[in-house]
Amino acid sequence: MTQQSKNNIWKVIGASSVGTLIEWYDFYIFGSLATVIASQFFPKTNPTAALLSTLATFAAGFIVRPFGALVFGRLGDLVGRKYTFLLTLVLMGGSTFAIGLVPGYDQIGFLAPILVLLLRLLQGLALGGEYGGAATYVAEHAPANRRGFFTSWIQTTATLGLFLSLGVILLTRHSLDVDPAESIKKFNDWGWRIPFLVSSLLVVVSIYIRLKMEESPLFSKLKAEGKISTNPLKESFTKKANLKMVLLALFGATMGQGVVWYTGQFYAQSFLENVCKIDFDQSRTMIIWAILFATPFFVVFGSWSDKVGRKWIMLTGMLLALFLYRPIYKQFVDLSDVASMEKTQKTLYFSKSEKRELIKDKPDSLVTTSIIKSLENGISYKQMQTDTLFASGTIGHSKTTYIERKLDKSTYWTFVWLVFIQIFLVTMVYGPIAAFLVEMFPTKIRYTSMSLPYHIGNGVFGGLTPFIATLLTTIYTGDKLVGLWYPLCIAALCLVIGALYVSNKIDPNVND
Repeated sequence: MTQQSKNNIWKVIGASSVGTLIEWYDFYIFGSLATVIASQFFPKTNPTAALLSTLATFAAGFIVRPFGALVFGRLGDLVGRKYTFLLTLVLMGGSTFAIGLVPGYDQIGFLAPILVLLLRLLQGLALGGEYGGAATYVAEHAPANRRGFFTSWIQTTATLGLFLSLGVILLTRHSLDVDPAESIKKFNDWGWRIPFLVSSLLVVVSIYIRLKMEESPLFSKLKAEGKISTNPLKESFTKKANLKMVLLALFGATMGQGVVWYTGQFYAQSFLENVCKIDFDQSRTMIIWAILFATPFFVVFGSWSDKVGRKWIMLTGMLLALFLYRPIYKQFVDLSDVASMEKTQKTLYFSKSEKRELIKDKPDSLVTTSIIKSLENGISYKQMQTDTLFASGTIGHSKTTYIERKLDKSTYWTFVWLVFIQIFLVTMVYGPIAAFLVEMFPTKIRYTSMSLPYHIGNGVFGGLTPFIATLLTTIYTGDKLVGLWYPLCIAALCLVIGALYVSNKIDPNVND
């Protein structure tokens, strides 16, 4: 590469990455605030149902991503890469900003979750067109023998988008008031809207940058020669040879890559907060530290794939996930099990408060006792005991729950390490995937062909991971790890198909 070519490719990567990072920020801010959104847009009478409804709405954005891939993929192969993913950026930014303006359930009832769902679907459509465009755009600027390295920078944007969303959330939460309790209250009431509204500023900056970009040289060449596809959808999915590659890309790569991605970053966050009951700040900062340490490995594995091939790096990541997920999540449970720790450790201090709530239309009442405890190892938590007090004066059913667990320093960093391992596996399966998909399909239908298997694998199989895994834990309440069976089964199936049928030796020049 000449110096001018190097400078040009880094400008392309920078412009593409900034926009794609902002799109991922917009898309993931919803999942990062799932618990808060559940209380805002759904009835508060059943918190578990509200959380599942929120996760289902979150998943809906993933389910429509394949449709976005078809719509914008076709447009990208007909009109061009640049203007298509510029359009997706505007659509994503507008939808995210609008979610921050929707009144809550208390103001407009069931219209609130309906509006949020519709906006979430628009987000999904936009993201369905964004990734394929950005990956294709960068790949078509990069030298064929270094596509893994250069496209891996685009791969970092999804994880960095999550990093940015968590950072903005924590910054907003702590800047609303000097009093921590009051700050949390303000954030849960209205402050959660700020990260959504901030999106508009980020999108404006990204649009300005992308307007200065040039069209992909490979697409420009096709257009000048009059060889652009007249019907990308038909050529992609009705021609047997190309359809075979689409199916191999889905079932032999992106399906397993998707569940590893969303288990390692989103289900991990959900598990820490909803099963382990880790404090809000700690559960977020654990993910932030793990992302910070693991992100460079996207580039490491992307670059390595240029030398040894894409296939076995991705499949090794899936294989390691099969062996490591259950031990990792068992550690999460064991290290946060304060009920067991209470029996073996001395309680240092506690503060107690009582709250009596009358059950409507019944003479009985609930007595809720809240006790904040700290153990010798430095872990603190809130113990909630709810007793049913009957009109006769007797006490009936008693239930004890443990919430808001704050881990000691040593245990906290052990959790960071366990999350890091999961995101390290994400970098293995995700770092080489863009180059892998680009090289499977010819230039004239590349945007359409690669976008669909990517977004079905990630949007449907991967995006449903937090919802299905959480749903399984509510059905089979005796096993806290039961939610892992979904990603484990999908990853195992993909591993077998990929090992048997996907080639590791795709000529990087064959489809240009």
